[in-house]
Amino acid sequence: MSHSESQIIEQFAHQQDTEAEHGSVKSYLIGFLLSVVLTLIPFAMVISGDYSKTITIWTIVTMAIIQIWVHLKYFLHLNFVTEEGKASTLSFLFSALVIVMVVGLSVWIIYESNAMMMY
Repeated sequence: MSHSESQIIEQFAHQQDTEAEHGSVKSYLIGFLLSVVLTLIPFAMVISGDYSKTITIWTIVTMAIIQIWVHLKYFLHLNFVTEEGKASTLSFLFSALVIVMVVGLSVWIIYESNAMMMY
């Protein structure tokens, strides 16, 4: 095998590895289509006004949670299949927990400060 042939094989292997890490056009299209559908369902429910407020809110929340999962899987490529995927996913979840705690506790402190000043 010549030097140029081995380079081509190495480039092809690297391209396959890169596609596996970053996803393919097919996975991006699946993620995009799922995101569009998961957006259109609550939008249609709100626009039509045929459903009760409780059902509409629960549908919006459910579709939002599913859409978060779709974005994490198809666009951020977080998974529990590989060790690197597990570490990335756990790092993301820990970061999300810290952000939720900081924002939630800040809102709580501001609310309580406002309540104390009113008395």
